[in-house]
Amino acid sequence: MKVLQLIDSLEAGGAERVAVNYANGLFDYVDGSYLCATRAEGLLKSSVNNAVGYLFLNKKAIIDVTAIWRLHRFIKKEGITVIHAHSSSYFLSTLITILNPKLKLVWHDHYGKSEFLEQRPKRILQYCSKYFDHIFSVNSKLKDWASSQLKAKTVSYLPNYAVVGDTVLSTRLKGTDGKRIVCLANLRPQKDHLNLLEAFKLVAKNNPDWTLHLIGKDFEDDYSKQVFEYIKSEELEGNVFFYGRCADVSAILLACNIGVLSSQSEGLPLALLEYGLAKLAVVATHVGECNQIIKNENTGLLVNAEDSKALSDAIINIIEDLDLRNSYAIELTQLIKTDFSETTTLQAIVNTYSRL
Repeated sequence: MKVLQLIDSLEAGGAERVAVNYANGLFDYVDGSYLCATRAEGLLKSSVNNAVGYLFLNKKAIIDVTAIWRLHRFIKKEGITVIHAHSSSYFLSTLITILNPKLKLVWHDHYGKSEFLEQRPKRILQYCSKYFDHIFSVNSKLKDWASSQLKAKTVSYLPNYAVVGDTVLSTRLKGTDGKRIVCLANLRPQKDHLNLLEAFKLVAKNNPDWTLHLIGKDFEDDYSKQVFEYIKSEELEGNVFFYGRCADVSAILLACNIGVLSSQSEGLPLALLEYGLAKLAVVATHVGECNQIIKNENTGLLVNAEDSKALSDAIINIIEDLDLRNSYAIELTQLIKTDFSETTTLQAIVNTYSRL
């Protein structure tokens, strides 16, 4: 069995990190593990194991005949038997499956706006889904949606898992050791950085020595402008620092103390798993399946989305109680190692491949 992970880019996003993790992790479970980035490379390329077969298509259009034919030839040459397509790469994988009907096609749904599924475009996805042999959904809402709206043969819920990356810190972090809050999220409206900044403004009033560190891609759009204008207008430049995309995320997290997510919508966020592996105390909004990670009062704090006062109170609570902060970190780390382990997830994936 030879398996190809298909992803649009290798930028540092959640779906992209999952695709790389699978390509690396499955190497010991299958006869051949491959990864194809269709449109763009990025920071995560350096994380791909040298033993993983790699292809960059440099696809220029939705239907790029040259790219399609190149991928088709690569699959035939390598003897690939399963395509595991992530997110929007389902369209290209469908075309490839039509060219080679013997291929098994698995689609992995990482859709981050699971609170707003009624707004999700689905016409093309519905058509392509009849070629899907299986769908992996990152949370139960997406699983139920796929089961009712799509035409795949089978659907299952598959939780994400995280791995510890490079622990050598190359980013020059600002702020004081022991007093750093981190948010790992690309600058997208659903991540609601504005809510986080409003909450942190309240935190900083009584805790001016604590700092907030934002890690993620800046799309340089209207939302990005709002975020940076808010930081400037509220005079938070001395306490809030934006680093953009970073290759040393694991090392950055290890240098921080509290991890936060203030999203309006989520799937099952990889960031929370990475916070846990870095032994951070966590505050997150109660959206998606965050409650499958922050399962109880021993593993962190959940607050309602778009409630900056509740978010600030939760952060202050953890800042002011060191014992509580340490307890949350220990319990969350243990939960992630047992409930979201790499071995358990990879075995579930391989079992599905084998059944197909």
